[in-house]
Amino acid sequence: MRLDAEAAATGVSKAELMRRGIAMLLEHSARPRQSRALPVLDSGRALTAEVLDDALYQHIKERAARR
Repeated sequence: MRLDAEAAATGVSKAELMRRGIAMLLEHSARPRQSRALPVLDSGRALTAEVLDDALYQHIKERAARR
């Protein structure tokens, strides 16, 4: 198998070779990269991590429902 031979010849694991191959494919892809802004949540007061997690989860759930 070519992957086995390349891994042996270069001393790089097959998993690393696959990661590099995927990275190269995505880097040269003609599809535009999508950069989405993170939602801004401002309640005017300090939020606990749990409350913030719940608000973020709700926002993601609502966005998914709109698709």
